[in-house]
Amino acid sequence: MADLLLELFSEEIPARMQAEAQSHLETTLRHKIRDAGYVLEGLQWQSFSTPRRIAITIAGLPTIQPGGTVELKGPKLDAPEQAIQGFLKKSGKKLEELEQRDGIYIAKTEQGGKNTPEILKIIIEAILANFPWPKSMRWGSGETSWVRPLHSILCIFDGKVVPVEFAGIKAGNVTYGHRFLAPGVITVKDVNAYEPALEKAFVIADRDKRKAEILRQANDAAAKAGLALHKDDGLLEEVTGLVEWPVVLMGTIDKNYMDLPPEVLVSEMRAHQKYFALENKDGTFSDRFLIAANMTATDGGKAIVAGNERVLRARLADGRFFWDGDRKKKLEDWAGDLQNVTYHAKLGTVADKVERIKTLAVELATYVDPGLRRDDIERAAALCKADLVTGMVGEFAELQGIMGRYYALAQKEKPEVADAIRDHYKPQGPSDSVPGAPVSICVALADKLDTLISMFAIGEKPTGSKDPFALRRAALGVIRIVLENKIRLPLKAAFDNAPMRDIAIHKAHDKLAKQTETRLKEIAPGKVGKYLTINESASEDIPEGAVESLSQSLLSFFHDRLIVQMKDSGIRHDVIKAVIAGGDDDLVRIVARAKAVQAFLDTDDGKNLLAGYKRAANIVAIEEKKDKTNYSDPVNILALKEKEEIALAENHLAATIRTHMDNEAYIETMKTLSVLRVPVDAFFDKIMVNCEEKELRTNRLRLLASIKDIMNMVADFSKIEG
Repeated sequence: MADLLLELFSEEIPARMQAEAQSHLETTLRHKIRDAGYVLEGLQWQSFSTPRRIAITIAGLPTIQPGGTVELKGPKLDAPEQAIQGFLKKSGKKLEELEQRDGIYIAKTEQGGKNTPEILKIIIEAILANFPWPKSMRWGSGETSWVRPLHSILCIFDGKVVPVEFAGIKAGNVTYGHRFLAPGVITVKDVNAYEPALEKAFVIADRDKRKAEILRQANDAAAKAGLALHKDDGLLEEVTGLVEWPVVLMGTIDKNYMDLPPEVLVSEMRAHQKYFALENKDGTFSDRFLIAANMTATDGGKAIVAGNERVLRARLADGRFFWDGDRKKKLEDWAGDLQNVTYHAKLGTVADKVERIKTLAVELATYVDPGLRRDDIERAAALCKADLVTGMVGEFAELQGIMGRYYALAQKEKPEVADAIRDHYKPQGPSDSVPGAPVSICVALADKLDTLISMFAIGEKPTGSKDPFALRRAALGVIRIVLENKIRLPLKAAFDNAPMRDIAIHKAHDKLAKQTETRLKEIAPGKVGKYLTINESASEDIPEGAVESLSQSLLSFFHDRLIVQMKDSGIRHDVIKAVIAGGDDDLVRIVARAKAVQAFLDTDDGKNLLAGYKRAANIVAIEEKKDKTNYSDPVNILALKEKEEIALAENHLAATIRTHMDNEAYIETMKTLSVLRVPVDAFFDKIMVNCEEKELRTNRLRLLASIKDIMNMVADFSKIEG
């Protein structure tokens, strides 16, 4: 057994690419070594990345390739001819040489006997030639590309150099330390010497260790000053990719800029300079910041800090310019400029979207809080996108909404209006909070629902791999807002009341677009701008089934997102599927019912009743198919003979369950269902359904069908697994 060390040393790799490159190198090497016949169990892997290198070590590789048969799985037997031909080319086999197993082609190859360095050379060169950098470049006179000019390849196995060659560079046994602190050549004799040798040369090669060291130094520096580090995991990841030998230093923000909004200060420091913000003990923004330098300076970092403070002053002067300039203009005036910003070619401008949000937000107030002031909702909606065209948001897009709130407060808007401008973008991710104030909720829901309805109507639906308009995030945002605020919002009603629905459907059918716009000018006095109209305005022209199709597509999309959301909350996906099978569009009701059903299924009564349901449903389905009829008619109790079937038939639970369901008393519903467990068990223990007496058999099948129907009032239990 021996060890492999591979390092690719280059000019600075962009920070955002390092972790993915490190992961790709390890993953691809694992796959190719396994495909070459090596057993992965027992091997020890460690990968590294710094701004100037990605590297990996593997301990415990055999020095000779293991012998035996290597199997390569191919496409399905009914795969397209192109896929089959591609597999034949990859495997080097003829079609008749392939084995067919479990519906797929298998290529078997006898391997073994080669020295591992020979195998590694082939594998590594193939990986390097096909490395998927997001962006790459060529340099010098060569044609090979890499993320940045490649300087050296370190590749040793069992203490000897593996003769890998790539981009005109032959592998050796040397690497290099820190660019300034230890730029000399480092000869590496074995794998175990690699990481310690680099550390002596002021390079922490292990990414996780380097990140932990930055965080440790930052927390220590903050604590020493009586401050706390402002949490920013994204910045920590990026800074980890910018330094090889982190030295955290503290600087001071010029007091002349401390009256700028804290978010502006953080964005200026974060986006351009990669500085860490600090907070006082009371959570307020501190006038100190942290720098992760890539140097150990002889003066303790004084010159580095002074230089960074000068640069920050210049940056903050830009922020001051935007802050002062933006406030010279009212938000409503900024909002007027939105008519020059296209939202989507088929959906008009951002100003048109704002008008739609206003109309829909007022409609939604009925469900959020009927007592809300209409003018507050309309004012918040009218100004919610205004800051998009301000100088500050043009410079820092992440401040959208945040700056709108500051500008709204500066012009004496109501606090609830200002907060709604900030919060209507929320939640922007799983860790973000949801708006809780009624006005904010109305505008946030209207914004997201308009986006979803409009995009679906013009055919811009997400695909398996692409979601350019972040529609999945918008739907999850709606779900979280509704559930966390317990809003009883029927989604179908929201879809139908959306002002963009009809015109968007027409826009999706190009042949109707011009006709519709002409018609709207004549008959739609309620239309606002070019793209907003009341639903009745052109309903006669909408293609048959288009509205129903749109509503159903959106509801299915929400159901799919709800399944994902509830899985993270501990509710089984099959339980959610069973509950939504009836097409319920009230998210709060769906979740409450799903929780009750799952709790019921965790009991013995629930498990046994589920087994009885599946047995009953299967019997009925088989017999209905065989008899070419259905057994949904009422049971004739007088035709039943045995006490077990009569007892089951006399359990008149449908009315009780319907009452509980109407009252959303789901715990009581489950208690009522549990009553069925004993008579259902007794029925299957004692009764033969398919008896020879035709009338008796028919009524027994009807009885089973009625039990299935009673349970389906609660959920479609056929979708429950197990």
